[in-house]
Amino acid sequence: MQAINASISFDYRLWREDIAGSLAHAAMLAHQGIISKDDEASIRQGLTEIGSAIASQSFTFDPALEDIHTNIEAWLVGRIGEAGRRLHTGRSRNDQVATDFKLWVRGAIDAIDLSLRDLMRALADRAAEHAATIMPGFTHLQTAQPVTFGHHLLAYVEMLARDRSRLTDARRRLNESPLGAAALAGTTFPIDRSMTAQALGFDRPTANSLDSVSDRDFALEFLSDLSIMAMHLSRFAEEIIIWVSAPYRFIRLSDAFTTGSSIMPQKRNPDAAELARAKTGRIFGALISLLTVMKGLPLAYAKDMQEDKEAVFNAADAAELSIAAMTGMVRDMQPDEARMHQAAGADYATATDLADYLVRDLGLPFRTAHHVTGRIVAAAEARGLDLADLPLDVMQEAERRITGEIFKVLTVEASVAARRAYGGTAPENVAREAAKWQNALA
Repeated sequence: MQAINASISFDYRLWREDIAGSLAHAAMLAHQGIISKDDEASIRQGLTEIGSAIASQSFTFDPALEDIHTNIEAWLVGRIGEAGRRLHTGRSRNDQVATDFKLWVRGAIDAIDLSLRDLMRALADRAAEHAATIMPGFTHLQTAQPVTFGHHLLAYVEMLARDRSRLTDARRRLNESPLGAAALAGTTFPIDRSMTAQALGFDRPTANSLDSVSDRDFALEFLSDLSIMAMHLSRFAEEIIIWVSAPYRFIRLSDAFTTGSSIMPQKRNPDAAELARAKTGRIFGALISLLTVMKGLPLAYAKDMQEDKEAVFNAADAAELSIAAMTGMVRDMQPDEARMHQAAGADYATATDLADYLVRDLGLPFRTAHHVTGRIVAAAEARGLDLADLPLDVMQEAERRITGEIFKVLTVEASVAARRAYGGTAPENVAREAAKWQNALA
């Protein structure tokens, strides 16, 4: 029973939040005349000493006392006597743990937000550096059209900006204080819940005592947002893995973010990217785990909800580590610009530019231009030539009005430069967007 019931092995991480909540609660009790000022002073001194002891790792957690809340309270009572027993007036462990957990998740959101901002800044800096560096853009992992490396990196800045927005929104929604809801029905003591909410940085107290102690939406929303973010990081990690592979060699990572083989001395494995990709499974798993725990629980509190914290702690740790690894790789990677440029022009990547020329300059309907372009690409394939090397007279067999002007649009430089519409890959667009993000993230 002790082994399955105890949570101190993981909820010890809530000690700062538990002490902060107890200090706010004690101050409110004294202000309302529910406990004496002397008792509040003793509680404050005792909790401060406990905090110092835990921070210095001189505090011994007792598994027999089940959780962080009981460990701290037992130490406090042993230290200051009867005053320590008065601290729990007007609250329950149910609203206490909900408050602590909300405080912890709120702090985790703030920390992850800062880490994401750092990653976005690294991406924006590299995008500004490579606003005109040409690389192939892919669909279906097949060469599609030339883009710039900076444009590709800024795509992830946009994704991460949405991730930050979701986390900010989740933080706003969770920022209501459960403290004072007691076990499930509220309390008969004349407490001031607005006072404790304000002291702990909440916008307001929660409005329903049943919901207050049984709500874990904030944890689920946090895990949902982390899951979307982890998916974005995993996509980027996958691209890094592809880019450093032998068939591509678009970028190089230093020994700081790669490992060697136990028997193949030539290997430089992108292990940091692979592990960031793998951490996504932990985060997805945490979300599914907590959804499963909560799905069948009647109101209000049930011991099942003790299973909420470990999943959230693990997911937050995995997210922080993954973001740090990705940020390091972004700053570390060195693009092979010549190889990227060469690959950008392969596989008839400027075929769309040919079709656009037929529409824009010759007035062909797009579907007709698409058909003509296909015939010209087939002719180039049959001769083993790139589009830019195909003789004009061969192109004119497909469309007689084509002139030598066509060759001006068939270079990868012309292809990216022409895409000046808002959101396009033109180097001037990329430089402007990178600078915008650099300023916003400064």
